[in-house]
Amino acid sequence: MPLVRLSSLDLLKGFVAVGRRLSITQAADDLCLTQSAVSRQVNQLEEQLGCRLFLRQHRGVAFTAEGERLFRSADGALQQLQDVMGELRRSEERRPVTVTASVGVVGLWLLPRLAALQQLHPQLDVRLSASNQLSDLRADGIDLALRYCSAADAPADAVRLFGETLAPVAHPRLVEEAARDPGALARMALLELDDPRPWLQWRGWPLAKGAARGRARPAMLRLNQYDQVIHAALAGQGVALGRLELLQPLLAGGQLALLAGQGPRPSPYAFWLLQAEPAPRADVQRVAAWIRAEAAGMAALSAS
Repeated sequence: MPLVRLSSLDLLKGFVAVGRRLSITQAADDLCLTQSAVSRQVNQLEEQLGCRLFLRQHRGVAFTAEGERLFRSADGALQQLQDVMGELRRSEERRPVTVTASVGVVGLWLLPRLAALQQLHPQLDVRLSASNQLSDLRADGIDLALRYCSAADAPADAVRLFGETLAPVAHPRLVEEAARDPGALARMALLELDDPRPWLQWRGWPLAKGAARGRARPAMLRLNQYDQVIHAALAGQGVALGRLELLQPLLAGGQLALLAGQGPRPSPYAFWLLQAEPAPRADVQRVAAWIRAEAAGMAALSAS
């Protein structure tokens, strides 16, 4: 039969709905139509085909031989259409924007700023994935990633967000104590990230060699996550090697303070923004634009 002579989809939908229920009343409920409208669809299809499809009974209907044959084909075809069109529709529905970064960056940089994103775009659904492992963004379903690396190691399409500056930081109480008594520094524990990169370790800083001649080296407490290092510093447990760009809100709020006479040093690494897709959907573009704006505002604040 030529395609042009096939019955309309509405008639087939009515027929399949009745066939699935063997009831015109229940089929009408499924299609949100009246019983008479569904009966007209079945009658019109029977007229087009020139055969009876159902036998009307006191309670419901029963297939004729022709109706059962047509139902076996039409039901499977419509079910495939339902499945495929449902998947296509779900793919276009709003999906969460998944952003990944290291545990420290999520806890110290992203989370304190997330309320601003929610105020700017209250309709957005954002999922944060805190992990120190490198991910295959597309394979892992990740939209955006914040990466910490050198310029030489950054992908060609990565956007540089901000660099990194290091300096000793501590609870303001410890900083005041060190200001009153320089020898107090030698009694303070040094909080260190257990990381092989030398600029993230105390080695090479004067504090690690003892604050005064003849003094023993300070005690060292090593932790495997940078946010743990900072939480220990906030609790007054020692002096941390501060990554100042990540700690800007804590320094501005007075929860941490810089130690006097311990000049900041630049790091060879920076923070970069990566996108899984070159032309991402609108929600991903909004989050990426917000991250870039937050980084630019932070850089401007540091420069002032």
